[in-house]
Amino acid sequence: MTDHQNSHGQPTGHPVPGWTTRPVPPATAMTGRLCRVEPLVPGDHAADLFEANREDAGGLNWTYLGVDGFTELAPYRAWLDKMAAGADPMFHAIIDLATGRAVGIASYLRIDPANGVIEVGHINYSPRLQQRPAATEAMFLMMRRAFDELGYRRYEWKCDDRNLPSRAAAQRLGFTYEGTFRQALVYKGRNRDTAWFSILDGEWPSVKSAFERWLSPENFDAAGRQKQSLAALRSA
Repeated sequence: MTDHQNSHGQPTGHPVPGWTTRPVPPATAMTGRLCRVEPLVPGDHAADLFEANREDAGGLNWTYLGVDGFTELAPYRAWLDKMAAGADPMFHAIIDLATGRAVGIASYLRIDPANGVIEVGHINYSPRLQQRPAATEAMFLMMRRAFDELGYRRYEWKCDDRNLPSRAAAQRLGFTYEGTFRQALVYKGRNRDTAWFSILDGEWPSVKSAFERWLSPENFDAAGRQKQSLAALRSA
């Protein structure tokens, strides 16, 4: 595809024929084989999430989040009430289908229907979800809604530039690193340089195909170990 040009012959960018404003994500569940991602309802999810997060005894999961970990259920429930009250960020609980319990949260945020741009963030996976296939499936379900169901053009991931696990997760999931915004934020009394990653709609078909092959039961042995990595399947 080539750029259009104006009357002076200057390039004006790739055309987006027939573009219309995209819908806002619906407040409905996304269900996979291993997990369900559903709108956060503190009354339903807070106790499960608090209990699951208690397995993170050192509170490391909260290092790069905007608040510190909670040692009591009541303030955690109050924080979830606040987070779930708005439409953007749109918080979701991640339910382990094997147990029916909430084991993590993630949200859509900076939702921009006019331009077809949406971000995933506020991700907090308890130890019960970390490094398990359901953790990957949850991200796939949220991407699939954004691209296939709603027709968004750009899906973003941002994190503290020092958050090496988050950077690695973004790249494993198929995001492309775009650069770092220096001194973008101050939080917890310290500077945050923010690393930006994205997946575009034109890249989504190959990213989606790799997810589907990776999540297939045939890609795991009897002990639950992957046979091929997500990156290898994407390369293939």
